Amino acid sequence: MIFSETKLTGAYVIDIEKIEDERGFFARTWDKKKFLEMGLESEFVQFSISKNSKKNTFRGMHYQAKPYEETKIVRCIKGRIFDIIIDLRPNSKTFKEIFSIELSENNYKILYIPNGFAHGFQTLEENTEVFYQISQYYKKEFARGITWNDSKFNIKLPEKISVISSKDLLYEPFKEQDRI
Repeated sequence: MIFSETKLTGAYVIDIEKIEDERGFFARTWDKKKFLEMGLESEFVQFSISKNSKKNTFRGMHYQAKPYEETKIVRCIKGRIFDIIIDLRPNSKTFKEIFSIELSENNYKILYIPNGFAHGFQTLEENTEVFYQISQYYKKEFARGITWNDSKFNIKLPEKISVISSKDLLYEPFKEQDRI
C-alpha cells in the first residue's frame, strides 16, 4: 500500500500494490499495522456499502458532530465517483479547504478521510457502488451536513446532479458555529 498525503492535512490517497500473475492480481487494501505506523486511525466498527442506480447521483456533504466524528476509508468497488472532502477542523492549517478525486473500480484508489471532515460524492456511472470502513457507530442525532453548493467551498461537480435526497437538499451553508 502506498500512502500519498493530499493537500488536506491528514487525508490520504492510498494506492494498492498489485502482485500480478496469469490469474490476475492480489493486493492488500487494509493493513492495521501499516495504519498504526502512519499514526492513522486503525479501529473501524462499521463497514457499509452505498448502491447508486443513477448516473450523477449526489450524496453529501455529510459528517458526524462531536463526540462521534467519523474517520472513513472509502473505495469505489463498482463504477466511478467524483469524491469530495472538506476539512472542517477549526485548528487545522487546511480548515475549510476541499480536495476531490475520482475513485473507480478500475483505478483501485482508496481515500482515507480523518474525522473532522465532511464527505460527499457524485456518481459518474449508473449502478455505482461505494464501500466504506467507518470508525464510529452511526448516531442519527449527531449526523450533520452542509449544502454541496456552499459558495465558501466552490465545489465544481463534473456533471449536473440528476438525483439528490430531500435530506441533502435541506442542508444549509456552513456556519462557523457548526464547526466540528
